[in-house]
Amino acid sequence: MKLPGIVTNVAAFGAFVDIGVHQDGLVHISQLSDQFVKKPADVVKVAQKVMVTVTEIDLPRKRIALSMKAKPEIGPATRSSPRTDGAARSGFKLRDTKPANDWFTQASNRRN
Repeated sequence: MKLPGIVTNVAAFGAFVDIGVHQDGLVHISQLSDQFVKKPADVVKVAQKVMVTVTEIDLPRKRIALSMKAKPEIGPATRSSPRTDGAARSGFKLRDTKPANDWFTQASNRRN
């Protein structure tokens, strides 16, 4: 869905745009233009009127992802699974959640 909006804030990672709902949407730096953008401030300014496309809405986290590209990809970014524990950022991998079959787990299960 294409909507008009007004830039409310410019950050190093993108720009926040008021599209007329309670929550401002974020245009990530990679979605500001079809060309490479080094600094968002080179592309948009606060109070500038822009046309954006809604690419994703995350209701639980109250986030709206927007794009200013001519042909944006609609839908969530290509992630294997959302991580809320910081493991993706820290570089640690989570272990499988399958039940362990070691001797300690088996003994503990027998007691219960």
